Amino acid sequence: MKVRIDEELCISCGLCSDICPDAFAPREEDGIAVVIATEKELDSLSCVDEAVESCPTEAIIVE
Repeated sequence: MKVRIDEELCISCGLCSDICPDAFAPREEDGIAVVIATEKELDSLSCVDEAVESCPTEAIIVE
């Protein structure tokens, strides 16, 4: 699974990293979410789909 964050849409709410901390983390300087898991790791994390669906601005893009 390939996942990216649309930085223009991300509002730094932290919901994705709360739901799926093995896949997402806030960037230190501005809180924008970043993907911290590899594509292979993302495939095995069931919480990724929940984080995608829960993002209030739809900033998490699955390709």
